[in-house]
Amino acid sequence: MPAPAPPGVVVTRYDCHRGHGPYAGVAEFLAAVAADRPRLAARHRVELYAIAPWLDRAARPAAEEEPIRFHPARRTACLAYGAAELTAAWAGSLRAPVTVTFEHVANADETTAEFLDTLLKRLDPTSLNLNLKLKLELRDGGPAEPEPPGTPDAVRAALGDSLARGFYHHAARVAEHGRATVTPDGDLRQWWACTTGLATALAALDRADEALALYDEARAATTDPKINMSAAYATAMLYARHLSRADQDPEAARHWLERALQLAEGVTDQREAVVSTVFYEQGIALLDAKAGAADRALRLVEDGLARLAQVLGPGERPQHLARLLHNRAQVHLALGDPERALADLDTVISHDPGNSEYYVDRAALHRTAGRTQAAIKDYGTAIELGPHLPEAYYNRAVLNLERGRAERARADLEHALAIDPGHLDARIALVNAHLERGEPDPAERHTLAGLALAPAEPALLCTLGLIRSERGEPAEELFTQALAGDQGLVEAWTNRAAVRYERGEVGAAVADLDRAVALSSAPEPRYNRGTALARLGRWEEAARDFADALAQPGLDRALRRDLRTELARCHRALST
Repeated sequence: MPAPAPPGVVVTRYDCHRGHGPYAGVAEFLAAVAADRPRLAARHRVELYAIAPWLDRAARPAAEEEPIRFHPARRTACLAYGAAELTAAWAGSLRAPVTVTFEHVANADETTAEFLDTLLKRLDPTSLNLNLKLKLELRDGGPAEPEPPGTPDAVRAALGDSLARGFYHHAARVAEHGRATVTPDGDLRQWWACTTGLATALAALDRADEALALYDEARAATTDPKINMSAAYATAMLYARHLSRADQDPEAARHWLERALQLAEGVTDQREAVVSTVFYEQGIALLDAKAGAADRALRLVEDGLARLAQVLGPGERPQHLARLLHNRAQVHLALGDPERALADLDTVISHDPGNSEYYVDRAALHRTAGRTQAAIKDYGTAIELGPHLPEAYYNRAVLNLERGRAERARADLEHALAIDPGHLDARIALVNAHLERGEPDPAERHTLAGLALAPAEPALLCTLGLIRSERGEPAEELFTQALAGDQGLVEAWTNRAAVRYERGEVGAAVADLDRAVALSSAPEPRYNRGTALARLGRWEEAARDFADALAQPGLDRALRRDLRTELARCHRALST
């Protein structure tokens, strides 16, 4: 029997069967944790409200928010990370042992399984996060799967809610169930709702080719103009964005957008006709911008804003206006006008202050303009709203590294990797941070962890080679493997040259340094090549390398001194 729960946590068994929906069992468990530790829960309210929306008393049902974009599928991994962080903190506050049992985990929804997997890793006995007061029991088996939603209204509500919340595996199951119960001839409205919902879910799950087939099926099944209009736009977006890079087709996307615009001309409600036309024209603007016709894209966006202002009242559909202004900001950037882009993003955020993407975009502009503190602030807001965006953590870490805030940067990099272990840029930055602090052992651990996920990553292979060469261990093959993956990796050429030089293969070292110098104007490769050339007695060439390196701006004092010493030695050799 499970141990008694502390005050506020009443239930210790949770049914995780996917028939109960996304986060089944998990949502109830986290709600109990939140009730037990409200102050702790307040720091995780974004993920709590996403997983257990009934905790947010001010929120409307997700499907009623009329989103103009959908969450990326990876958002659930961020939610899982935040929820596991909350659970671990709660476990650390327990005064007595607690056993929590999650039942039917073999039949859990993907969101539940993702959270439990993340939590188990967080509480792994080999980690420093283990808290022996919390014991998890995962059980399979039990009663049959609960009945799926039955009535058409219930199916559409469940489907709309799952899509709006970004729970695409569940949305696909609901949509497939709904499609199986109706035909286009019997209930066209229900069949189309389930078909387009399924296509949306599949596209989000990187199954865009299957979504494309569904829209072809819809066109074959009905001549209904509204359905064909929506299918045309959705097909265009699949060709423009969601298909694999090799299968994307801007011309096909433009064809289907033009078809959607033709059908929009037949919409009898003039107000809705304008909104639909403007919305579809943003797709044309996207294609124009990608094709290098940013001026034409800007005209389309500004014309759309003017027409929306004529048909929408003050404060109406703010997210639509925000999306157009965001588009215009991107076009201004393409035209080389970051100040106008920033002004648009300021307005975008005032229209839609809860969208983390906009803060990330504005932070990038602040960063480019040298407004580091403003950029850090915007990345922080994005992290609060995200939640737990690895890219925002990584970018904030880079800025903190530039400001000499190494501890803050390392904390952000570790956060980014805890959320997304495959974030190679964060992995490499953390490795370099350890190396700069003279910590080769943790640097090697992180390098090996990165190589376990990306065995051929050149930067990590090069770094591992550097660590091992400094220990006097064999490393040349690691540098050679790195260069096989990236011939432009200056550090690999330089470090392999150092290994060969130390082994007495000076000519081979010079050959590697020739490649490094051709790729980089930095002084170090020239200094190293000059040293190798001097050892070969090629004094004139060595002197030229040392002189070229000395001409580089921003040399530190020690390197400048060494270069002058070596250049003087060359001159003495040439004069004898």
